[in-house]
Amino acid sequence: MNDTDLSSSPEARRVDVKQAGGAEVGDPESAAPVRKNAGRGDAGRKDAVHGNTGQDTGRKDAGRANAGTVLLAVLVAGQFIAILDASIVNVAAPVMREDLHASGAGLQWMIAGYTIAYAMLLITGSRLGAIFGYGRAYLAGLGLFTLASLACGLATSTVELVAFRCVQGAGAALLVPQVLTLIQRRFEGRRRTAALGIYQTAIAGGAVVGQILGGVLVGADLFGTGWRPVFLVNVPLGVLLLVVGWRALGGDGPDAGERMGWRRLDVPGVLVLAPAMLALVVPLVMGHEQGWPLWGWLLLAAGVSGLGAFALVERSVAARGGSPLVPGAVLRSPGLLTSGVALLIAVGSYNGFLFTLALHLQSGLGDSPLRAGLTYVPCALGFAVSGLYWGRLPERLRAHMGYLGFALVAVSYVGMAASVHGGRDGGVALAAGLAGMGLGQGAVIGPLMGAALARVRPEQAGDASGVVVTLMQVGGVLGVATYGTAFLSVTDLGAKASAHAAVVTFAALAAVNVCAAVWAWLIVVRKRAAV
Repeated sequence: MNDTDLSSSPEARRVDVKQAGGAEVGDPESAAPVRKNAGRGDAGRKDAVHGNTGQDTGRKDAGRANAGTVLLAVLVAGQFIAILDASIVNVAAPVMREDLHASGAGLQWMIAGYTIAYAMLLITGSRLGAIFGYGRAYLAGLGLFTLASLACGLATSTVELVAFRCVQGAGAALLVPQVLTLIQRRFEGRRRTAALGIYQTAIAGGAVVGQILGGVLVGADLFGTGWRPVFLVNVPLGVLLLVVGWRALGGDGPDAGERMGWRRLDVPGVLVLAPAMLALVVPLVMGHEQGWPLWGWLLLAAGVSGLGAFALVERSVAARGGSPLVPGAVLRSPGLLTSGVALLIAVGSYNGFLFTLALHLQSGLGDSPLRAGLTYVPCALGFAVSGLYWGRLPERLRAHMGYLGFALVAVSYVGMAASVHGGRDGGVALAAGLAGMGLGQGAVIGPLMGAALARVRPEQAGDASGVVVTLMQVGGVLGVATYGTAFLSVTDLGAKASAHAAVVTFAALAAVNVCAAVWAWLIVVRKRAAV
């Protein structure tokens, strides 16, 4: 949500890049335009001599399109398994606890260790991509994630599993920022819009498929392995992506202007930001399970203070001529922060809803993990439809998708609250509400990501992607903590008590989305008035 159109406008990007004195960076078809135009007379003479009728050019274009498809598949699949791993473990938690004789705190760290390391290191992972090359960083993160998944599947104690889960999160933090950055740099125009739609579908689908796949794998108890396949399933997919990804990304190094090695890492910024993010995320992830103890509030205060200190450190680094971890120019990019905050709200409400509905279905209604996971299928389908097709709408309609999407989500929450009231299972009404919520979320998140990155200069794409992905991840953690606490604070045993908690939580979700819809509508009105 910002003062610009909620879409990724190629015209706006061309104007910005021209003003910056460079060519637009994106799809290989747009690379090196000067070299393409230069020597066109020589190319024409060669064509006349050799009888080239354009078939070679056609084959090259087809090859580029195929390479772009393979690249996008590799990137989106990596994003998908990173999101999948955050949710698939929830279903296996009871079996893991019994098998490893884990304490309650140990079980929490098995689940939360991944999220904590992931959120803490995202911006640092984005900068490492700028230093060593986004493709190389993606492959390194994927390799680390795959090895850690294997180690998790073979772990024999709680301590081992917690440690390897944190390593998994670190691998995801190195992998995930490069996905959005490479989409931003390798694709342009309609192809970028389509790629963003597939990207957001992977984000939503990973969370839902994780619930379903976790229930299937744990229930199957393959070869008596119990919970271990929820981690081991990542290994063959990770190896396949590494093999294919090496051909697509193995030679992707840093740009000439970015070959500055470790001097670009901004060590002071990392040393301040990582502990600040840790202090923020730990109480948000574990607070509601611990009853929000005093240490949690103290850590939150320390985290907020740490972010203030980080801002001061970044100013100091910039003043000395260094390379801040989050450059001020990136934060001042038109629409980045406003769209990023709107993404935080949208992702927060989505993750909070998934968490609270899972609690209601399994703890309140007594559904099995598999049945609870299958309940989300209409939501995933709705998200996929709007996520994949919003880019095909006319430009004049995309500006309205923000407030219309938030409004549809709010109405869907109200409908779902009515469907479960009194302890009912929701039936068709719940399924319709889930489909509507998925449609609305898909109509919001894709355009917001496009708007957040539309006016970012190509050389700042990595840092901007790191900021956007971090805001989305923090939003997800905040959503689970806030709405999960709201649910748990009013629930009790039994279907009716759980349904009452679900109604209260869904009403709060609807109210937040109504406010977001009004905000988006006011931005559109203000933009029209300015025009």
